[in-house]
Amino acid sequence: MKIKGVKTKKLIKHCDDRGFFAEVLRDDDNLLSNFGQISWSTSYPGIIKAFHYHEYQDDIWFFPSGNVRVVLYDLRENSSTRGQTDIYYMGENNPIILLIPKNVAHGYQVLGGKAATIIYCTTKSYNSIQPDEKRIPWNDKTIAFNWEIKHG
Repeated sequence: MKIKGVKTKKLIKHCDDRGFFAEVLRDDDNLLSNFGQISWSTSYPGIIKAFHYHEYQDDIWFFPSGNVRVVLYDLRENSSTRGQTDIYYMGENNPIILLIPKNVAHGYQVLGGKAATIIYCTTKSYNSIQPDEKRIPWNDKTIAFNWEIKHG
């Protein structure tokens, strides 16, 4: 069972002799309750960016280049999946959209030897005076996620 409220959207690439086109996020996908901000970031190979969560906003994550392992942990008090961890492999090898509901902790690790680029949308714009950014250490003992890459 997946964490309640988390959704994915498989992206469809339309290819021709010139390259490809894909719709990433549309208002009729019914993923965001409203639109706040879109942001873009790159992380280098091996980097772990984890964990954080939001009390008031949902996130949509998309990795158009590179590959990552996304780890989610449900912190919601009244959720049937409270305390559950989910893993999603995302990036150019698996182009999906991931909806991360508020109060679900999230982070990612760049896999392979190539930097990963993330484009993400939020239901609220960032407020530097009162940021909706709650941090949890990447090695938090409650989440207890093993970030080690398994070989073989």
